[in-house]
Amino acid sequence: MPFRAALIAAAMATVAWSASVARAGQGGATGLYINAPTVEELGDMFAHPDAWRDARSHLKALVVADHMFGHVPDAEVGQWLAELKSWNLALELEVGAVKEWSATGRNTFAIEAPQWRRIIRLGSGFSSIAMDEPLVSARDSLHKPDAYAIEETAQFVAAVRAEFPDLLIGDIEAYPSIAFADHLRWIAGLRARLAELGVRGIDFYRLDVDWIAFTAAHVGSWAEVKRLEEACHNQGLPFSLIYWASDYPAKKAAGTARDADWYDGVMAEGRAYAAVGGRPDQPVIESWVGAPSHAVPDSAPWTFTRSVRDFAIAFPRETGRK
Repeated sequence: MPFRAALIAAAMATVAWSASVARAGQGGATGLYINAPTVEELGDMFAHPDAWRDARSHLKALVVADHMFGHVPDAEVGQWLAELKSWNLALELEVGAVKEWSATGRNTFAIEAPQWRRIIRLGSGFSSIAMDEPLVSARDSLHKPDAYAIEETAQFVAAVRAEFPDLLIGDIEAYPSIAFADHLRWIAGLRARLAELGVRGIDFYRLDVDWIAFTAAHVGSWAEVKRLEEACHNQGLPFSLIYWASDYPAKKAAGTARDADWYDGVMAEGRAYAAVGGRPDQPVIESWVGAPSHAVPDSAPWTFTRSVRDFAIAFPRETGRK
């Protein structure tokens, strides 16, 4: 199929998005998502549900890296899944697609799918997956061209669609290390290749913004992130944004990091993106920096769930409450 025709087919495929949301049930494509810092803190959240009841009332879904479940016994996974169902929260898995440990999409799916099947066997399953930066991995870890990333990511999506046709599939990519124009080319190329394969395209696009680079390296801006949000919406593609403390790693390296820095960073990003009129369909509060040191309770200063609760209260428009 010629490239232009493939793009037209990809645009037409967005009609299927609302149907896929309906099939995925409570997972949907809007609302506040969270991803806890460590498997230990995740365990604390499940062990002490009353300690973060207020924060949980604002949520749509819990995001968990699929490999985390490999550290948890079957009985505990089953308990977690039952609790999620009782809380009416969806489960999203953050997954690999193209990685340094698996360079091809279909091989990555073969590695990960057994864990997915286990989760389904032990509970009510999950409604969506988010691919962890396949373009970044192809460029930085594998030193492959973007065309390679497009092909292998498309093959991964095709494999997922074949076995799990009702899942929502999203892509996470970095900014500003990947430039604005490259994001647009990446989205167009991936959607076109999926259309050529006769496979439904991705269901959302999630940006991981290293916002400290705006001032430290004078690269990128929140205004440009807003332009990318608008570009996604113009294609019928829901836009998702990770909220985190981008300045925390440098403070940790300097030995000055505190749990309060996590909280302050999340809230600072919230204010900065709201100031340019940004409104992601999926705000995702996510930590991969090992902070803060405690997940609960949401009433204590600087815990992870406190940052979730206060973010939702401070930015109700962004979290779908107004």
